[in-house]
Amino acid sequence: MKHPDHSSPSENETIEATAAAWLAQRDDGLNGKQLAEFARWHEADPRHAAAIARLEETWVLLGQLRAYRPEARVHPDRDLLAKPRPALVLYRPAVAAAGLLAAALAFAAVWFWVKPATAPLTGPQQYATTTDGYQRMTLTDGSVVELNADSEVQVAYVPAERRVRLVKGEAHFVVKKDAQRPFLVEAGTVTVRAVGTAFNVRLGATEIEVLVTEGKVEVDQGHAASLPKAVLEANQKLTFAQQNPVAVPVVEKIEPAVMRNVLSWQDTRLIFSETPLSSVVEQFNQHNRVKLVLADPELASKPVDGSWRAGNTEGLVRMLVESGELVADRPDADRIILRKAP
Repeated sequence: MKHPDHSSPSENETIEATAAAWLAQRDDGLNGKQLAEFARWHEADPRHAAAIARLEETWVLLGQLRAYRPEARVHPDRDLLAKPRPALVLYRPAVAAAGLLAAALAFAAVWFWVKPATAPLTGPQQYATTTDGYQRMTLTDGSVVELNADSEVQVAYVPAERRVRLVKGEAHFVVKKDAQRPFLVEAGTVTVRAVGTAFNVRLGATEIEVLVTEGKVEVDQGHAASLPKAVLEANQKLTFAQQNPVAVPVVEKIEPAVMRNVLSWQDTRLIFSETPLSSVVEQFNQHNRVKLVLADPELASKPVDGSWRAGNTEGLVRMLVESGELVADRPDADRIILRKAP
C-alpha cells in the first residue's frame, strides 16, 4: 500500500501521539501479545517507523546526557554521546525535544573539551560496572568492549597477543583485525580466540555462553582436553556447562530475532521470547539492587515473553503476578520472593 509523500497535520499528530503511547507503554513493559501488536503497527506504515525513530533518537540523547557523572572528568565514558547501535526496540519519547537536544549537543562540546577521548592504556587495565551500569571502551588497538551491568574485565596486552579476562558478567567484543596478535578472551575455563570479528561472552552462574555476531572464533574448553576446539561462525552460539566440564557443549544456530534478544542489554532493555524464568531472574538481578528469588524450583522453567527496561523489576513482577500463576512476597527491602500461586 502506497502512502502520500505529505501527510496532513492531523495525521502527523495522530501518528506521533500513537508512537508516544506505544513507547510509554514499552517503558512500563510489554507482554508477548502486546509486543506482537506493536510490531504490526510499526510495520503497517513507513510513517509509523519514522515517528518511532524520531522519538527514540531524542530519548536516547537525553538518556546519554543524564548518564554524565562528575567522575567522568577523570575516567570518561568515551562513547557517552556516540551514535547508538540500531535496535529492534525503541525508547520512550521525550518532552520539549528541540530545546533539550540543543542542551545535549552543547554539553557534548564542553564535555569533550574537559577530557579528550583518546587516553591510552598502559599495562594491565581493569574495567567494571555496577548493578545498574553499562560501559563501552575503545582499547589501544581500536577494539571495542561493551560491558553489561555487574560485569568486570581485565585487559593485558603484550606484543604477541591481546588478552582479556572476563572476571564476571557479560561483555561484547568488536575486535580490530591484527593477524599477528590474536585477541583472546578468558571466561572461566573457556578461552575464545579471534583475529578480527565480533562476539558476546556471558559468564553465568552455571553456564558460559559464547555468541558470534560477526566473523568466526575458536573456542578452547581448557582442561576438557578430550574435547576438540570448537569453531563458531556468525549467528552461532556455544553453551558450556560449568558443573560438567567434560560434557560436550551445545552449539546452535541463532535466528536474528533471538540474537537481538540476547544483545538487548546493550540498549538497556531486556527482551524475552520463551525464556525460562530462571534466566529472566538472573538477568534482572544483574541490573538491580533488589533481587528476585524463586522459592519453588518448578518455576525455573516457566517460559516468559515480553520486554522491559532493565531496571523495571516491578513491571516484570506485576506482569508475572497478573498471570495468576505466581505470587510475590517482600520480606525486606532487598528481596522479592516469587512463589507458585496457591
